[in-house]
Amino acid sequence: MVEKALTNKKIALCASRKIEEMSTLITKQGGIPLSRPAQGTMFFNEELKQQLYRILNEQNDWFIFTTGIGVDTLMKKADEWGIGEKFLQAIRQAHVAVRGYKTTNVLRTYGISPHITAEDGTTQGLVHALKAVEWTDKRVVVQLYGDSAPSLQQFLVKQGALYKEVWPYLHTPPTPDVMKQLVDEIISRSVQAVCFTSAIQVRFFFSFVNEWGYIREIKRAFGDNVVAVAVGKVTKEALHEEGIARVIAPDHERMGAMIVELAQYFDKQ
Repeated sequence: MVEKALTNKKIALCASRKIEEMSTLITKQGGIPLSRPAQGTMFFNEELKQQLYRILNEQNDWFIFTTGIGVDTLMKKADEWGIGEKFLQAIRQAHVAVRGYKTTNVLRTYGISPHITAEDGTTQGLVHALKAVEWTDKRVVVQLYGDSAPSLQQFLVKQGALYKEVWPYLHTPPTPDVMKQLVDEIISRSVQAVCFTSAIQVRFFFSFVNEWGYIREIKRAFGDNVVAVAVGKVTKEALHEEGIARVIAPDHERMGAMIVELAQYFDKQ
C-alpha cells in the first residue's frame, strides 16, 4: 500500500475559520492537524448599525467590498435590523468593486455582480483596477476587513473621492499561550508544517516571536525541516517580509489547494 503524502506529519493551522474543512483534507492525506489560531475576530454591533443607517441615508456611487465574511456579516446584520432589503437596494443602485473571488461569490448569492474585480485578489491589484474610474466627488463606501487598507484609502482620497469606511469586524491578537505552544513546536521540530491563511496571522505570530527573542530559531526551523505554507500571494509575501525564504503556496488562493500543494511538496521529498 502506497503511503499517503502527509502520513504522521503534524500540520499546524493558524486560521480561525474553516478549520474543520482543512483538518479533513489533512487527515485524508494521513496527516495530523493541529489548531493553533494566530488571530481572533471581534464583530461590531452598535457602531456598525449607526454606519449602515448613515449609508442608507445618503446616495452612494460606489461600494467597494474586500472580504466575503465582511459582505456576509453586513447582509446578515442589515437583515437582523430590518434594513436588509434597503441595503441591497442601495448596493444595486451603485457600482460595485471587489478585492477577491470569495467576495465575488458571496455577492452573487445576493444577486449582485461586481463591475470591477482585482484579478490577483490583492489590495494592490484592486487599486490598479480602480485607476480606470473617474473618482472626483464620487461617494464611496469601503468595507474594510479587520485591518486598515491605507493604500486604497490614499488612492481614493487623492483622486477626489468622498471616502467612507464600514468595519463589520476587527482582527484581534491571538492568545499568547497558543503562540508560545506553536513557537515551541516549531523550534523543537515537533510540527512538520505551519499553514497561514492571512497576512495578519503572519504579522501577529512574528510580533510574538520577535518580542520573545526567538526569531533566529524560528528562521532556522523554517529553513530546515519545518515548512511554512501560505494560502496565496499576499500571505506568502508577508512571510517573505519576515525573512522566511521557503514558502509553499498554491497558484490559486484556496484553502483546499494549499493542503494539496503541501501534500505534493512532501511527496517529492
